[in-house]
Amino acid sequence: MARADLDAMTIRVMDRENLEEAINWAAAEGWNPGLNDAECFHAADPTGFLMGTLGHEPIASISVVRYSSAFGFLGFYIVRPDYRGQGFGYHLWQTGMAYLEGCTVGLDGVVAQQENYARSGFVLAHRNVRYSGAPRIETPRNDCLRRMTPEITEAVLAYDRPFFAAPRETFLRCWLKPDKRTAMAFVKDGTIKGYGVVRACRYGYKIGPLFADGENEADLLFRALASQARGAPIFLDLPAPNETAVQLAVRYGLSPVFETARMYRGETPDLPLPRTYGISTFELG
Repeated sequence: MARADLDAMTIRVMDRENLEEAINWAAAEGWNPGLNDAECFHAADPTGFLMGTLGHEPIASISVVRYSSAFGFLGFYIVRPDYRGQGFGYHLWQTGMAYLEGCTVGLDGVVAQQENYARSGFVLAHRNVRYSGAPRIETPRNDCLRRMTPEITEAVLAYDRPFFAAPRETFLRCWLKPDKRTAMAFVKDGTIKGYGVVRACRYGYKIGPLFADGENEADLLFRALASQARGAPIFLDLPAPNETAVQLAVRYGLSPVFETARMYRGETPDLPLPRTYGISTFELG
């Protein structure tokens, strides 16, 4: 592929229409995105979604969401099948990584790409495994379970902070809105002990994040969220090192269907994996 051909690709910041197209590409790859993900993804960093085009035709995408001056997360790295193997993807990758210059960068790499990421300086932190099933779960009765309300939003934001490598309040304020997703918190004696979110996807429902101080809180939150699916398939993306999270998934009839490698270029963040029962999204961390 001649350099002039690569230079023919224009790289620009996605608008919302472009982002919806990239999400459709992700759906075609089997990633099963949420029905209303675009708004919150875009809110996290409006300039962190890049599209490569030939003329007016989009051919490649990447997200390089910069959460802070020190941390970013990479996702949506997709080249249209008819343009793969020609260097366009790597050209876009270089532009995206330049945008995150100076940051520790995280990603969830599919198995086929993990060696390529390693060659670019990314190091394996742990495996994330997607579990899926269609259990019929009744909504648990427990006074500590509370739907998200403005009164507890700030406390939930504070609770979330240790679970992610950078502040992400802008993303979460959107993610926690009750009109598009269902968010539940476990509140005991006025203190947040865990929270989680479930959302409708192209196929079934995904739970993410699911963070909790202990197994009991995680179990109750999982059941409260999973009951919203009313027997439809549910998906939970959990860190493999958390054996308690694996046991929770298996207990309710979920099985592994897909995995990624959580990798970082730069210093690996010290995150509380024993209290992480479900990550937020493979796309944004």
